[in-house]
Amino acid sequence: MTDYVVTDPSTGQRVAEYPTATAAEVEQAVAIAHEAFAGWSRSSTVADRASLLHRAAELHRERREELADIIVREMGKIREGALGEVDFAADIIDYYAENAETLTADRPIELLGGTGTAIIRRAPLGVLLGIMPWNFPYYQVARFAAPNLVNGNTILLKHAPQCPESADAIEKIFRDAGFPEGAYVNVRATNEQAADIIADPRVQGVSLTGSERAGAAVAEVAGRNLKKVALELGGSDPFILLSTDDLDAAVTAGVDARLDNTGQACNGAKRFIVADGLYDEFLAKFVAAMGAATVGDPRAEDTVLGPLSSLAAAERLQDQVDGAVAQGATLALGGTREGAFFPATVLTDVTPEMDVYREELFGPAAVVYRVAGEEEAVALANDTSFGLGSYVFTTDADQAERIANALDAGMVYVNIVLADSPELPFGGVKRSGTGRELGALAADEFVNKKLIRIAG
Repeated sequence: MTDYVVTDPSTGQRVAEYPTATAAEVEQAVAIAHEAFAGWSRSSTVADRASLLHRAAELHRERREELADIIVREMGKIREGALGEVDFAADIIDYYAENAETLTADRPIELLGGTGTAIIRRAPLGVLLGIMPWNFPYYQVARFAAPNLVNGNTILLKHAPQCPESADAIEKIFRDAGFPEGAYVNVRATNEQAADIIADPRVQGVSLTGSERAGAAVAEVAGRNLKKVALELGGSDPFILLSTDDLDAAVTAGVDARLDNTGQACNGAKRFIVADGLYDEFLAKFVAAMGAATVGDPRAEDTVLGPLSSLAAAERLQDQVDGAVAQGATLALGGTREGAFFPATVLTDVTPEMDVYREELFGPAAVVYRVAGEEEAVALANDTSFGLGSYVFTTDADQAERIANALDAGMVYVNIVLADSPELPFGGVKRSGTGRELGALAADEFVNKKLIRIAG
């Protein structure tokens, strides 16, 4: 039975099946990526690679309707969100094309003594394996593939088993854009085959976006084989509200940050930490606004929350919410699924003894906490094994700086949400992963920063 299956979560209908790669097909994928590397990295110029990336971005935009329809089927993304994701993927690819010369340029070193010159030259490593998740099928691939292709690496891409259609569509875009055979190769590998690919001496690194469990497994194999690894894992991002001159706007920001992608974003706000003086009014408005989110067909224009990515995902979230209530949490809103559909849900009175205090809620469920002030807010925000993103709302600029410095997180957004952009690095600390994607930092993840020292 194949692992790669498209099941529309809004209907439960099994739409398509794709065969898992055979051992011979996996070997062929690695071989053609390896063979392509020498020519791609040495014969093509940065300008050549940038031009091809520009064309790949154009094709994303030309095919945006078709691409959006695919991921609505595959993982239930609302159609407006699907179109936006395609556009963002195109913007990311264009960013690396437009900035290719700067990102790959030599970096001179000022010598402390002696004569001559010294530079850092960024050289590609070789074949890289990307293991991508289902929640953002195009965006996740773009932010891995674009900087590494512009550097001259070649890409093997193992997409999530429920995303075979979008995986094929992306490979076709790179092929139609004019990339040489082997520069970007889609492979429908099993987890065991992926481990073998990582161990293969022809493969120089692996980037994974996914769960802690998957990250730990990949890091173990990569470490055992001395391979470079980048991991973007889970998150339980805090939304800290200490003061505001527009509570309604803060509530709207909180709802947007929680319900984006039907709550299935690693960097979505999940724990709402509210100052005592604002708590009661915030909670009332937040519950009302969350409750107003329309649940329904992801293809309908007024839908805010489509289905979760699968029935299993909805069942997991239901178990977490039920477990929290059984342990003493208060269910202020929602909490009961219908098939793969889950309504906006709000929990309060959660304490450190409860399982949900430590867990990531991957769906439209939020936990709201009351705190006395800044010190307690920061302590609660940091009391987690995760450290991906964070959101701080305050009218006090000095307080914002103090909290930004104190938070154990890879990203801090002050008085703004949903502000991701191609030039801004994305990544976390603690169990949220290692390395960075997007921005200039992503272009430095998988390169040999080669010192070249020339005598005077």
